[in-house]
Amino acid sequence: MVKAAGVRRMAQSWAAGEIVLDSEVIINEVIAFPGHPDKPELVSPLAVKRRAMNTPEGRAAMIHALVHIEFNAINLALDALWRFAEMPRAYYADWLQVADEEALHFRLLADHLSTQGYAYGDFSAHNGLWDMAVRTQHDVLARMALIPRTMEARGLDVVPGMRAKLIQAGDSEVGPVLDIVMRDEIGHVAIGNRWFNFLCEQRGLEPEATYANLVAKHNAVPHRGPFNLEARRAAGFSEQELVKLGMS
Repeated sequence: MVKAAGVRRMAQSWAAGEIVLDSEVIINEVIAFPGHPDKPELVSPLAVKRRAMNTPEGRAAMIHALVHIEFNAINLALDALWRFAEMPRAYYADWLQVADEEALHFRLLADHLSTQGYAYGDFSAHNGLWDMAVRTQHDVLARMALIPRTMEARGLDVVPGMRAKLIQAGDSEVGPVLDIVMRDEIGHVAIGNRWFNFLCEQRGLEPEATYANLVAKHNAVPHRGPFNLEARRAAGFSEQELVKLGMS
């Protein structure tokens, strides 16, 4: 909660002109895993326990997984902001906006989890999102390709189904929260697409071939349907990319 509140204050300070940006500074410090609390226990994705959605504990575990994703998303947005120097000013403004919105999502979902009688850290979690951040820490192009437009775009596909399952299982109050998350995540993926395409143009690279090469190079999770084509379209994926998704 402290991290989320701090990020929101930083975004407010930026909007008020109280802090300034030096986009030229290069920070060489390597952070293995930023600001992780003692809990939740981090385990292999295969070791995360599956719980039935028809039980209160199972529904809480699902919400907890979403809270953990949002916590990681705060770190990812901040990492994109500080790690990569000499980008346009709008790039840093975009990723501060993402961090601020991820902090809001974390708070909303953590508050909802508390109404179920649980808190962040009460269940184990995995660290797949941050693992990909480490793999792409040396190249902003790879970061834009594999975090927002691959891993976060996958959230556009799965969140509506999770929302429906939770509501069907009796958790009607989570619906408005996930509607906010979904609305903002479309914007976050759009930001990733915008800067990926900007970097491809800057480097004289063909976007689709470059993306395929980066997925293979970094062993990214392959696309699996069903796909939320409407949300992906709203997030800036091309029609040609969407057609290829439908063929995969």
